[in-house]
Amino acid sequence: MLVHGTFETMAKNWPTLSPTLKSAGYCVFALNYGGNAMGPIAESAEELDSFVGAVLGATGARKVDLVGHSQGGMMPRYYIKNLGGATRVDDLLGIVPSNHGTDGVIPLPDGSENSACPACDEQQAGSQFLTDLNAKDETPPGPDYTVVTTRYDEVVTPYTSAFLEGSAREVTNVTLQDACPLNTIEHDQAPNDPVVHQWVLHALERTGPADPAFRPSCVV
Repeated sequence: MLVHGTFETMAKNWPTLSPTLKSAGYCVFALNYGGNAMGPIAESAEELDSFVGAVLGATGARKVDLVGHSQGGMMPRYYIKNLGGATRVDDLLGIVPSNHGTDGVIPLPDGSENSACPACDEQQAGSQFLTDLNAKDETPPGPDYTVVTTRYDEVVTPYTSAFLEGSAREVTNVTLQDACPLNTIEHDQAPNDPVVHQWVLHALERTGPADPAFRPSCVV
């Protein structure tokens, strides 16, 4: 299941990763939520909860894998922690997720900073929402967690705020440039990056989170 980011839709966020996953043999689902993911994140997590239930009912599967971009990589953690998702999610892969927020300003699409976007406020570093989300265990047992970041992230800043704490058995934090130092992908286009796609496929095909020793092809 693909979970888009703030100001996005499933059509805008997944034009390349969705067909890549389908070509690899996966049954791919995606949803639109939260009014372009601008609404309160807890309410968006409730929408995700309903959609996961519908997908499990339609497919007969016991669990889903979630791949999310930006807010879409962080919001499912609320679902996992507070709405019973820990028993329904096998893998959570966050592509440049806002796990600890950003120390920058998230401007509205029209360039303004007026908060008509509750999710924008909640993704500011130090917000009450993120403080509560990250309290105690950042990675509740059940799912495996993989985070993929880029040093050139200009939205989630610093880029290391995407990282999650947890044991190596449950959590892998990846910085693209560690394996591919010439990769200059930034926040918005990260879901379309072929190297990101390799990390996603690698994490999905194995038991546990991504192997930190995995080396993708940097020239594709």
